[in-house]
Amino acid sequence: MKTITNMFLGLSLADALGVPAEFKPRKHFTAFPVDTMLEFGTHHQPKGTWSDDSSLTFCLAESLIQGYNLKDIALNFIKWKRAQLWTPHGSVFDIGIQTRGSIDTLQRIIDNEDFEALNFLKYEADEFTNGNGSLMRILPLLFLIKGKPIKAQFDIVWEVSALTHGHIRSAISCLIYLKFAEYIINNIELREAYSLMQNDIKQFFKEESISEYEIKHFNRIINNDISILEESDISSDGYVINTLEASFWCLLTTNSYLESVFKAINLGEDTDTTATVVGGIAGMVYGLDDVPKDWINALARKNDILKLSEQFSKTYLQ
Repeated sequence: MKTITNMFLGLSLADALGVPAEFKPRKHFTAFPVDTMLEFGTHHQPKGTWSDDSSLTFCLAESLIQGYNLKDIALNFIKWKRAQLWTPHGSVFDIGIQTRGSIDTLQRIIDNEDFEALNFLKYEADEFTNGNGSLMRILPLLFLIKGKPIKAQFDIVWEVSALTHGHIRSAISCLIYLKFAEYIINNIELREAYSLMQNDIKQFFKEESISEYEIKHFNRIINNDISILEESDISSDGYVINTLEASFWCLLTTNSYLESVFKAINLGEDTDTTATVVGGIAGMVYGLDDVPKDWINALARKNDILKLSEQFSKTYLQ
């Protein structure tokens, strides 16, 4: 249970640390680096407030407790946008353009009771819809797909990604992240987990005949060592590839939870999402012992997150 608790607290705390700094350029953090829990800032939210990244992660996790049901996941996403399910303070204050439009599409599908359409959303996406909005929320799916053959994992990952981000590039990004995390929960060290994941994905590209056009987008993270790049070579905007690369770069060049999360935030731009993607895994690897207790206590709906962690653990760690 500790692994799952550290995952949920780790990602939501990182999210909350990043929220006040969102959209500021990197040069701002060069002069004023973030090294503590801030409040208000970009979205004028109180200390400990997490964003849509954590909200949709918790919506996914809550659904998965009942088993895998794409319609139920979609309904939870709709409830978040329309009825404030899993919002930190009862309102949605941060939502991406692609996610907003996708959830409206989910609402139409549900209203029309055309539930099979949920399985075909991936065929309607183009490459200009590859924001990081599925990567930011995908981590709980790890516990459903772990141990399955990689093709079976990918089929599920793509369906869940496609609820908001249907293009294959977003789905592959989620798969890469989850394969890495799968080795982490099997007690493999970060560096070795990265190498093993790279080998798995190279084989997956070959076996599934993924197009060279798509493969080239993953060249830096799969065919090279992303950690040897300079910070100036790492981008931290909302494009899914950039978030994936930045997250791995932060995880592979640091040695603690807070070091990795603050490194992500101080890259600038999409600070909350990069930090969330880093924070979930960093929480599982390092725990939260280096986090001041008052930061954790300030986390919005902390007790609800702990309860969700307990329920999720009962389902997936038996």
